Amino acid sequence: MKSEPTPAVTIKFTDLNLIEPIQAAIRATGYETPTAIQAQAIPHLLAGKDLLGCAQTGTGKTAAFALPILNTVAQSKNYPAAKHASVLILTPTRELALQIFENFKTYGQNVNVKIAVAYGGVGIGPQIKALQDGVDILIATPGRLLDLIEQNKLSLKQVNTFVLDEADRMLDMGFIHDIKKVITMIPKQRQTLFFSATMPVEIEKLASTMLNKPVRIEVNPVSSTAEKVTQYVMYVEQSKKRDLLRHVLKDPKFNRVIVFTRTKHGANRVTELLAKNQIRSEAIHGNKSQNARQRALDAFKDGKIQVLIATDIAARGIDVDGISHVINFEVPNVAESYVHRIGRTARAGAAGIAISFCDTEEKSYIRDIEKIIGQAIPIDREHPYHSDAVESAHIMSKGKAKASIERGGGGRRGNGFSGGGKSGGDGAGGGPKKKSSRSKNKKYFTGFKGS
Repeated sequence: MKSEPTPAVTIKFTDLNLIEPIQAAIRATGYETPTAIQAQAIPHLLAGKDLLGCAQTGTGKTAAFALPILNTVAQSKNYPAAKHASVLILTPTRELALQIFENFKTYGQNVNVKIAVAYGGVGIGPQIKALQDGVDILIATPGRLLDLIEQNKLSLKQVNTFVLDEADRMLDMGFIHDIKKVITMIPKQRQTLFFSATMPVEIEKLASTMLNKPVRIEVNPVSSTAEKVTQYVMYVEQSKKRDLLRHVLKDPKFNRVIVFTRTKHGANRVTELLAKNQIRSEAIHGNKSQNARQRALDAFKDGKIQVLIATDIAARGIDVDGISHVINFEVPNVAESYVHRIGRTARAGAAGIAISFCDTEEKSYIRDIEKIIGQAIPIDREHPYHSDAVESAHIMSKGKAKASIERGGGGRRGNGFSGGGKSGGDGAGGGPKKKSSRSKNKKYFTGFKGS
């Protein structure tokens, strides 16, 4: 299965075979030229082909599948029966589900399509009610989807298009068994779209069981980090990371910053630290309620807070323009996570800066990151907390480094905000098969943003 090349994009959206109501919605957003993945994927998806897409967030991936799906559904003469959906989009987190939902609302504003989004952390009642009459497009997290099915409030027997988004993150979060269960519930005759930012062996195997003669498209592979991200590493004693964070955030250039921690507990501790120093911030992670997470994201987007503290699992739902800096307060132990973290900045062609605070144990992680991005990360010594001892320290094995961090080595539990366990993800029938015709006069969207 060959990958399609990524040529320089020369076409415009008007060159794509999309109906006028969708073209009008695209014009309203101000976009004229599709991204590489949009230009390559949309014609194949309009033709009904399966797709295997290797693309990170920030590449325009969501619109690449949202536009052709809306185009197809809007022209369909069939409407799903009660408690059924025609299109299922499975995504790992609440934030990403909402982000996709907003994209579908934007591009589908002029067509007669019913869209719903279902995720955990809020009451299930409104979601059950919205599915009663059936929906064209359902965007869901695995846990809540299976909850609805087990309560006989949803059937997947009429799904004709299935999208699995962020497949690698699904595996990281332990959703592989849920995905396999869902696949058994949808018809074998369907169009399947499979997206993943990385393509390890496990993902390739999963894709091979789901796809039928797919077109494969690779855009911005994980080893090529965003070209406009300026990257630095600051070597610092673990006990001085808090002081270094306070120091850099005093710089007015750090006006919209995401700080990444390894755990939920660490995120909360950083938030407390910044609050004590009158730095406006909020944390976003799996233990926060959905409403709290959305309020934090909205405040960050609106510029009401300077800093958003996040864990890796929450990160993929963060789609905010104008982020000036990403700070790795704790270096991730998975190199691919580094790429996703720094990809929060330098979006849509803008410039951005990523800084990693690295202590002795984390040097092995930096080494792995440099291997995967294919370049050495420049060292920034021009700050008062630079540690020659950390910079010159022996690089321990990754296993020893991880064990030391988990033990709380170097006073880590007292000063480095570690602990707190893994960041959690979001939670998982029958129904009549009668199909009804699509109403000619109604245009409506259904979301479940409250409990």
